[in-house]
Amino acid sequence: MKIPKEIKLYCKKCNKHETHKLKTAKARKARADSFGTRRFEKKHKKGYGGKAKFAIKPKKQTKKPNFVAECKKCKSKKPFSIPKRMKKTELA
Repeated sequence: MKIPKEIKLYCKKCNKHETHKLKTAKARKARADSFGTRRFEKKHKKGYGGKAKFAIKPKKQTKKPNFVAECKKCKSKKPFSIPKRMKKTELA
């Protein structure tokens, strides 16, 4: 699906609708001390327990696209996502 590079959204800082520039959001590095990481370490890395076996789950073919919207006036950024699943997204 083709999505426009610029879109009009509400900006909290400017307190009105302004044009925002869209960029694709990238996943950040996982925190080392988060609960999920600690649980993974406990289950997989400690001791002589061997490798834990996972139940094989079929993966979903599509994802909901996530973007970062940056206000052109005040340069404030906010997350912007389209609540529909799609295989491919392209900023046009």
